[in-house]
This record gives sequence, structure tokens and C-alpha cells, in this order.
Amino acid sequence: MHKVALLTREYPPEVYGGAGTHVEYLARELRHLVDISVHCWGPPRNEPGVTGYQPWGALSEPKPESAALQAMSINLAMAAAVKGADLAHSHTWYANFAGHLSKLMWSIPHVMTIHSLEPLRPWKAEQLGGGYALSTFCEQTAIEAADAVIAVSHGVRDDVMSCYPNVNAGRIHVIHNGIDPEIYRPQPSEETLSRFGIDPTRPYAFFNGRITRQKGLAFLLKAALQIDPRHQLVIVASSPDTPEIGAEVAALAERVRSERGNLIWIGEFIPREELIHLHSGASVFVCPSVYEPFGLVILEAMACETAVVASRVGGIPEIVVEGETGYLVDYNPDGTDAFTKSLAGRIDELLGDPTLAAKMGKAGRARVLRNFGWPAIATQTVELYDGLLRPS
Repeated sequence: MHKVALLTREYPPEVYGGAGTHVEYLARELRHLVDISVHCWGPPRNEPGVTGYQPWGALSEPKPESAALQAMSINLAMAAAVKGADLAHSHTWYANFAGHLSKLMWSIPHVMTIHSLEPLRPWKAEQLGGGYALSTFCEQTAIEAADAVIAVSHGVRDDVMSCYPNVNAGRIHVIHNGIDPEIYRPQPSEETLSRFGIDPTRPYAFFNGRITRQKGLAFLLKAALQIDPRHQLVIVASSPDTPEIGAEVAALAERVRSERGNLIWIGEFIPREELIHLHSGASVFVCPSVYEPFGLVILEAMACETAVVASRVGGIPEIVVEGETGYLVDYNPDGTDAFTKSLAGRIDELLGDPTLAAKMGKAGRARVLRNFGWPAIATQTVELYDGLLRPS
């Protein structure tokens, strides 16, 4: 049985985004097929075969731009610990350099899964300063030397070839993200809704995501001013990337409260069970991202039988079927007023037509069951491992 080292920043209980959720479920399924160890950031884990790593103490300065140096220190420690593995599989730039160093040090193949690409997130320069140059260096160095690159969508595959033309197209493989439909399923809870101040008898649109330029929350708040004020808007968002984006979003939220009302803001981390309750109660889930390599949160909504309104960017059109499981809205950075207007129109349409919203929600879950199960994704991943480890 192959010995595979998974290298990642996020791993339970420290999961804050789609990449962490991906690794959590991929690891669970891979354990049935290969011998895996997990190397992640953070404190020691109690789970067998999982090791947490902390940055070097000399790099503990709590400044955003220091994060890249901290990442590189963790990557060095991870690469040393990979000794004895047959293959390293890294996720996100936070661990890609560890995969690259493991390849060089131990003469093993390196597979890297692309959840997003640094050159397509220029707003991170605002957040990380010179650290953004280092994060891009880590990603580029690893991806150009990797034995195989897994793109989580065809859109990401195109982005890889555009951003890194030195990568051989034959080494890029599309394996979609997945979801566990037994965990993410319709689970309505009037008690949870009422506890957060949501009226369970009235329709609401739902957003769940980080406060970052990428997720487009500011556009949703501007669109809210054009949505029928009878309808509720529920937002779960916390931890802004920068004080600037935090202040911008806070000001827009206050404007929505004063001009239309019916805004329920949950500015804290909430357990997955409660998120599923909020998904299940929503008439429509909104994903107004300006960049989204895949959109795992959309799968979560669809699995809960919630219709979706989302930007037509990245891998989202590979998930949402226009007019069947929801609506796609064209995003143009030079025409954001049109984007905001279209977003509001589609959200309003579904909030005002519960029959259509329910029909799209059921079609969405059916699509998840057909196409996005984790066992099939793990099998495809192991087939890729086999091809790299098979004697030539």
C-alpha cells in the first residue's frame, strides 16, 4: 500500500475555508485506499497519523507580512518529517513549498492540488505586503516542478496554464471538489433560526464567507439596497482580511440596516451543524465572488436543497446549472453596477417565487448526488498516484 503524506495548512479542528474542508474529507476517504499521514499547521493533534507544526519562534512577529516567512519555516519542518513516504501531496501555497522540498530531498513524486492561484489574488498584496511575493514564489517554484497538478475545476486548469505557462499541460489533471451528502442535507431548524433573530416564516437570502475582496460581500450589500425590503438577508461573515475591507463592509452593512432593514448579521464563527440549519432554511444562497476556483460552499448549499445565485466566474459554472439549480450572473470588474443590479434581480426573483426556489433546490441536491461524492474523487486521486508510482 502506498505511503502518502498530505501536506496542508488547515486540518480539523482548524478549518476556515474550502481547502481545509477538501483535505478533511479527502483524507477520510483516502484512508480506505492508501496509508496516509497528515502534516498540518497548528497545535498537536490527537488523531493518529496527524502531526501539527508551529512556526519557528524567531519568526513569531504577529504582522501579516510575516506569515509567509512563518509558512516557509513550517514547510521546512514538514519536508523533514515526510521521510519514508512514497509520495507527497500538498494543498495551497501554505504547504506547496514543503511538497517541493520533499520531492528534492527524498526523491519522491510531488502532487499539488490547486484550490486557488496567487497571481489571481492581487488584493493579497494589500494584506501581506512583501509576503505576497514570497507566497507567489512558493507556489510558482512548486507548481513548475510538480510531477502532477490537480485542478479542482476546468476553469482552474485554464488558469494554471495562463498563469504558469511553463507547466506542461499533460501534467494537469481535473479532479473536482466533493462533499458528503450525508452530512450536508436538508436539516431545517426553526429553533436555530429564531435564536439568530431570523423569522422562519419569511424567506431569506443567505451568504456565508470570509470578509475578503475575493468573496464579493460588498457587492451583495450594495445589491441588498435593490432587493424588496420585505425579504430578509442573512450574512455569516467574520475575520476581515484587512482593517480597510472590514471598515468598507461595516459601512455598507450599516447603510443596508438604515435604508432597508431586515439584515441579520452573524459576525462570528458558528458550528457546521448550525450552518447547515441556515442553508436549509434559506430560499437562496448567494455567492457573489469575483474569483472562485471551485466554490465548495455552493455544493454545501445545493446539498441542503437550496437554490443558488452566483457569479459566473472560475469553476462555478461547472457546479451551478443555469436555470436548473440556480442562476449565474456575469461579473465584469469594469461594470460592477450592472453586476450588482443583476445580482439583486435574480435574488429577488427567487425570494418572491418559493415554488421555483424549491424546485431549483431539489435539482441542486440531485446534481450533488450524481457528480460530487467523495469516494469517487478519492478513487480518481489514487489512480493518479498509481500512475506516478508505477515502475516505468
